[in-house]
Amino acid sequence: MNRNLVLVSALSAGLMTAAGIAQTPAAPAPPASQPAATAQPAAEAPVTPQAIPAKIALVAFEQAVFATNEGQRAVLDIQTKYKPKKDQIDTLSTEVDSLKKQLQSAPATLTDAERATRLKAIDTKEKLLNREAEDAQTAYNADLQEQYGKIAGKVSATLKKYVQDNGYTLLLDVSSQQSNVMWANQSTDVTQAVVTAYNVASGVAAPPPSAPAAAARPRPTTPAPAPKPATPNK
Repeated sequence: MNRNLVLVSALSAGLMTAAGIAQTPAAPAPPASQPAATAQPAAEAPVTPQAIPAKIALVAFEQAVFATNEGQRAVLDIQTKYKPKKDQIDTLSTEVDSLKKQLQSAPATLTDAERATRLKAIDTKEKLLNREAEDAQTAYNADLQEQYGKIAGKVSATLKKYVQDNGYTLLLDVSSQQSNVMWANQSTDVTQAVVTAYNVASGVAAPPPSAPAAAARPRPTTPAPAPKPATPNK
């Protein structure tokens, strides 16, 4: 991860002492004329908790999903799909900006009626731009979420195997900016190790060099290719 993570965690463990079990006096033997009572099974001794050394791992899970070769290819495919729509939105945005500049530089002799007509044209195009951008954004994010769901389950299985194989006792997800972890030694971050392990297991080749490096889960503002899929440019 490229940000400092903070782990303020006080881990302590103590051995609990099992309470002694009072012994009851033996019951007198029954008379010869009465059958002997069925013997009761001995009570099992309580299990005493054992303290184990803590070994903590941190992972930026959402970022890891899209940092895999499979995740990067999925992002690239989606960005390519929405490239025509992005170009259309860019063109419309340029038209709106041009109309606004023309109105600002209009001569003082411009009549109120002409000014009102231009303002109406700008307003119409601007509403169309906002609607097109919002619809495209919704569709783009839906496609990203669908691909994330498909890959996340497989990455999760790889992550669990990795931490178990390496003897970790606690795993914390620090994907969110609201994570409670404030600082941590970078050696506890297993994100890249899990990404590498998943790439090997999946057999999916890395995307072309020109493909964006999906270092974080995409949260775009408009559907467009960008250096980081998290914020494609308009």
